[in-house]
Amino acid sequence: MKLTIKNIRARAVQAPLKRPPRSASGEIPNAALVLIDIETNEGVTGSSYVFAFMRSMLKPTVAMVEAMAEMINGDAVVPFEIEAKLRKRMTLQDSHGIAGQVIAGIDMAAWDAFAKGLGVPLVRALGGEVRPVRAYNSCGLWIKDPALLADEASQLLAEGNHGALKLRIGRPNFKDDLAAVRNVKKRIGDDILLMTDFNQSLTVNEAVYRGRALDDEGLYWIEEPVRHDNYAGCAKIAAEVKTPIQIGENLLNTFEFQKAIDAKAAEYYMPDVQRIGGVTGWLRAAALAHAHNLDMSSHLFPEFSAHLLAVTPTCHFLEYMDWANSILQQPFEVKNGQVVIPDVPGVGMTWNEDAVKKYLLA
Repeated sequence: MKLTIKNIRARAVQAPLKRPPRSASGEIPNAALVLIDIETNEGVTGSSYVFAFMRSMLKPTVAMVEAMAEMINGDAVVPFEIEAKLRKRMTLQDSHGIAGQVIAGIDMAAWDAFAKGLGVPLVRALGGEVRPVRAYNSCGLWIKDPALLADEASQLLAEGNHGALKLRIGRPNFKDDLAAVRNVKKRIGDDILLMTDFNQSLTVNEAVYRGRALDDEGLYWIEEPVRHDNYAGCAKIAAEVKTPIQIGENLLNTFEFQKAIDAKAAEYYMPDVQRIGGVTGWLRAAALAHAHNLDMSSHLFPEFSAHLLAVTPTCHFLEYMDWANSILQQPFEVKNGQVVIPDVPGVGMTWNEDAVKKYLLA
């Protein structure tokens, strides 16, 4: 079915979080989300959301969606063409920051509408098949008293029978990080994978010191030890620390991805669909990871990431986060440590309008 854009609606919500994040780089009291709906003349609506990080960024993000909507209202729902048009129009202003996030959000909604117009799940519209995608539970184990983490780790494993968890580290006193790692590892055992994330909180030298000390703790990876775009620093850490280094959630496009690869900045990469450029940007990044034989995981947005990882040649791990669950009619299911892709047209994401109304930004 050929679809034409009739209107694009953006709504800001502050969705409650079951376990509000507290990392070494800051706290997030609730999920500041902008819901994007592309309404078409044919009655099909494509939906997505973007994460604005904080309440103060919600209204500017909505305004940017509305500004870009004026550029494409009346256009056919052809995602590659929409993405190219928006990026061309934003050439002088550049498409980083809020502009880039909004282009990605519109791209994601366009792909959802496109797949619905075909009557197939997004993964099939992309040439793949509906299948489970391996995930790790990233919904907890934030910076808190190390003595409290073992019980929480047990809870997280039970929520979907996960086989892998992520623990946040980067406390001022490294002894507390070691205690956190050891408490969780003792509880979950060697058969469960444990990833860790410093959330960009260290200097290069401190990251090398802590990384070497963690090499004997049985960690699966160490994520973002230093500033995300310090590729040379990441490369030094990767060369001197045995545990694999994971970066990529802040990659703004495939050009930055190539810079990181050229610098040998990490062993693993995990683009964020919102930052890398939506579905269209993800496909380009996946091709790059494939060309360089690099394992590719996802960051946030499990609803879209599941479809995308299912067509990623070097698919590694999906980061399962429940940040949008409170405003969805049917949150995605996790079974035996795998996210289940709904076998329905589009992404399979429908707003719970009662919840949206409840959490709508006044």
